[in-house]
Amino acid sequence: MQRFDVLTAVAAPYPQANVDTDRIIRVERCARVAREDMGLWAFEADRFLAGGGENPAFVFHRAPFRGAGILVAGPNFGCGSSREMAVWAIAGMGIRCVIAPSFGEIFRNNCFQNGVLAVQLPADVVERLLARLSAAPGDAPAQATLTVDLTRNEIRTPWGEALSFHVEPLQREGLLQGLDPIGLTMQRGDEIDAYQARMRASRPWVFEV
Repeated sequence: MQRFDVLTAVAAPYPQANVDTDRIIRVERCARVAREDMGLWAFEADRFLAGGGENPAFVFHRAPFRGAGILVAGPNFGCGSSREMAVWAIAGMGIRCVIAPSFGEIFRNNCFQNGVLAVQLPADVVERLLARLSAAPGDAPAQATLTVDLTRNEIRTPWGEALSFHVEPLQREGLLQGLDPIGLTMQRGDEIDAYQARMRASRPWVFEV
């Protein structure tokens, strides 16, 4: 898993509420598309015109948001089904951080297991970010660029704000080290081995075949 410490990137505003995982990646794509190609189909209904080709109204197709590495979203982002492919899809687009007032719980957990930082901020703060980003001129990407600093639990804006956020300690440690929950557990291999040795000595019948 890719490590996350400090990310400075253009942030794309996507204010729609209740964006479910099917809107992020359609279910048929989950069965027919390889993980490394999921990003090609993220937000398919918004991203492409009915007859094919890019939808020029889609935020990622407008300057200065092409190639954005951060998504600022509306409330309850990633609700609906539990498909992990939704996170694969946004990561495949190059998104390393999603900022929203609230998330679908499983989607949020899937983010942390796949190297994507999900930051929850108060609704009024997110609304302010969305308004500022939406007003950024197309020829001024610096005005739409945020720095997300997981080492300090802080987001810095080009207009001088420093916004604090909280991440659960284990999730934060996993991202900082680039380790999923299994990787974090395996770091304690010596302790696990010692525990098993004690159990074998004190309760040998448990281990009898």
